[in-house]
Amino acid sequence: MAAEAGLEVTFFAPVGPVAPELTHPNITVVCLDQSDILHAKSRVKAALQGIWNAEAVRALSEVMDTLDPATTVMHVHSYVKAISPAIGPVLARGALKNVFTMHDYFLACPNGGFYDYQKDEICTRRAMGVSCLTTQCDVRKASHKAWRVVRQAISQTAGALPRGLKHIIYISEFQKNIMAPYLSAGCGLYHVPNPVEVSPDPKGDPRHSDRFLFIGRLNPEKGAVLFAQAAQMAGVQAVFVGDGQDRDQVLAANPSAQILGWKSPAEVQELIKTARCVVFASLWPEPLGLVPLEAIHLGVPVIAGRWTAACETVDHDRTGLLIETPDAETFAAAIKDLCEDTHPVFERIKTYVPSYTPEAHQKALFDTYMQVLQS
Repeated sequence: MAAEAGLEVTFFAPVGPVAPELTHPNITVVCLDQSDILHAKSRVKAALQGIWNAEAVRALSEVMDTLDPATTVMHVHSYVKAISPAIGPVLARGALKNVFTMHDYFLACPNGGFYDYQKDEICTRRAMGVSCLTTQCDVRKASHKAWRVVRQAISQTAGALPRGLKHIIYISEFQKNIMAPYLSAGCGLYHVPNPVEVSPDPKGDPRHSDRFLFIGRLNPEKGAVLFAQAAQMAGVQAVFVGDGQDRDQVLAANPSAQILGWKSPAEVQELIKTARCVVFASLWPEPLGLVPLEAIHLGVPVIAGRWTAACETVDHDRTGLLIETPDAETFAAAIKDLCEDTHPVFERIKTYVPSYTPEAHQKALFDTYMQVLQS
């Protein structure tokens, strides 16, 4: 996006491969080709690299030395899978103005999701508090939670994260409200939601379909089994786009469910257009969620829970239905409501004006860059 707008971009990544989309005359790619910590052959090396990747930060510092501080903004999107908390001091004391985008909750929560993967429920414990430290909430095992806690402790101390950050982008008000207690009082906060780009083709009428669609990983925190149960209760056709560990449980809960596997972004949009409704059954507090946005932009209503950021993007009774509790009965009731062709959502969604567009994203992002440079 920045390169297409004529800006010179240096893209730094510790881990490859380099995506072909980064081949552009305005983009210089610096890739260290390090191993991803989840797939490294040496688990000890991976564990140490994930906590403090000194090699990557040295390389990053060398790149930073070649850039003009007067005209450069360093935009950081993540550190947990590759560059590690070692980037913190660079952001706090480096010569380049910088901004950090929160795509998750890792600046506060050790597992990044404020979600207890063992109990399959949202976690309301104070991150890194006594209750957090003594609870095995990790999706893997207790030893992995212990490693995450060590990384988080180093991140907050030697890494100065998030206290050393001067500028942070948040992707939803929902996310900002959860993270606010953990961020420095003087930190600049900027709202730059992720964009959605959909086909400009004319929208169809979802009332012509009887398919209720789920898009995403078939994993516990995504609520795939919950949706399967709800669709079975409501007696509707459930279609799943994606795959994952809960595939067998989905089919056990709903034997007539169709599981289509993973599809390309273009194919996903075409499938959305064939749906009566998209059900966003995610159980963790998703900080934005692009699936509801895609569906609404394509004129298809969404059922989602108020415990996710979909409560901002779904306008209840206009572009979909928001429910209060994450149980199959409540989802089934909402599904039955949208089985009625006379439901007002089907007419009201036609008046929706897309707001999460690439153009809006670019403007918000560039405005943020200017504010950061002038700070």
